[in-house]
Amino acid sequence: MKKMRLDAQRVKRMTPVLALAVVFAAYVTMQNGAALTAAVATRELPVYNVDTDEKVLSISFDAAWGRANTESILDILDQYDVKTTFFLVGFWAEEHPDLVRELVARGHEIGNHSATHPHMSQLTAAQIRDELKKTSDLVASITGTPTTLFRPPYGEYNDAVVRISREEGYECVQWNVDSLDWKNLGTDNMVRQCTKNVNPGDIVLFHNDSKYILEALPQILEYYTNEGYRIIPVSQLLLKGETWIDHTGKQHLCTPTPQMQAQSTSAPDA
Repeated sequence: MKKMRLDAQRVKRMTPVLALAVVFAAYVTMQNGAALTAAVATRELPVYNVDTDEKVLSISFDAAWGRANTESILDILDQYDVKTTFFLVGFWAEEHPDLVRELVARGHEIGNHSATHPHMSQLTAAQIRDELKKTSDLVASITGTPTTLFRPPYGEYNDAVVRISREEGYECVQWNVDSLDWKNLGTDNMVRQCTKNVNPGDIVLFHNDSKYILEALPQILEYYTNEGYRIIPVSQLLLKGETWIDHTGKQHLCTPTPQMQAQSTSAPDA
């Protein structure tokens, strides 16, 4: 944020009223700037990507509206020995329990994408918890394992959505590489979207029912493989231990202070 600097000579050349107005404006700007900085610092953010030097990334699929491509997607992932994360809406999982079991049988993880695909930021706290619980309970009844990752429908969230999901034991996850597959702009566009600017720690978004996914996915996986990337599920990509999330949504490990380092290296008396 740029700081307002006042030139003393310029202030002297102003009329008293104008000079007072400028000084007051500078004061208000600095105060509002501090408030804005504080607001940004305390905003609840999901994880969009991860700070890592290791050449790894995650691809993820949101499943809500159809199943037609799902088995073929799984076959492609098997071909490239890739494990990934499928974020399921409750009504999709309820309608296709066989596919939910197949996802797990093939080594993929299940994330929570709500029960009814609502605009979560418009819900009450109780409704948010209910959306999470219904889908997690359903997935657990099918697979034996509850969900621990959550992606808000439409990519929409507010502080309450992120905070409550974490209170319920979830990590709230977005993405920073968008295939834009839902726009149906063609295979070449999808490939370009997913390969034009890829970095370690990225999370890529697909949808299981998109029109060109079966043509684009092999090309994208081929590119990642040739570039030396290892593709892992989102839960394995997330950093372990004490972390923080910057204003872009990138997850970082907390840097220990000298005091913390001294405490961790000093052994207790035997």
